[in-house]
Amino acid sequence: MTAEVLTWIGGVLVVIGAVLMAIGALGLVRMPDVFTRMHAASVTDTLGVALVLIGLVFFAGWSLVSVKLILLTLFIALTSPTATHAVARAALHAGIKPRDHSDETIEDVDPQIEEGEQSKP
Repeated sequence: MTAEVLTWIGGVLVVIGAVLMAIGALGLVRMPDVFTRMHAASVTDTLGVALVLIGLVFFAGWSLVSVKLILLTLFIALTSPTATHAVARAALHAGIKPRDHSDETIEDVDPQIEEGEQSKP
């Protein structure tokens, strides 16, 4: 009974992590500039990989494998944001400017919305 519950919990965590990584991949395609793409990819990938690895810990049970998976999760949780920061900083030094949204109006973002019309839920 207990092993079956742990298997289900591990499976749910792996699926949620995989969905988050797929959302991050979609963010790479949908976001407008380099910095928002990096943000979408790094946040979802860090959390997605962590959930997948924690799900695998539930599958493995308490063993040396689970200790290694936990250490790998901690390593990724510490290095992924640092690597993303380094890449963003390199992009800034290369002359890539973040997109400035301060002068955009709602018509610039969504041209189908006319002045004074509310967007439909």
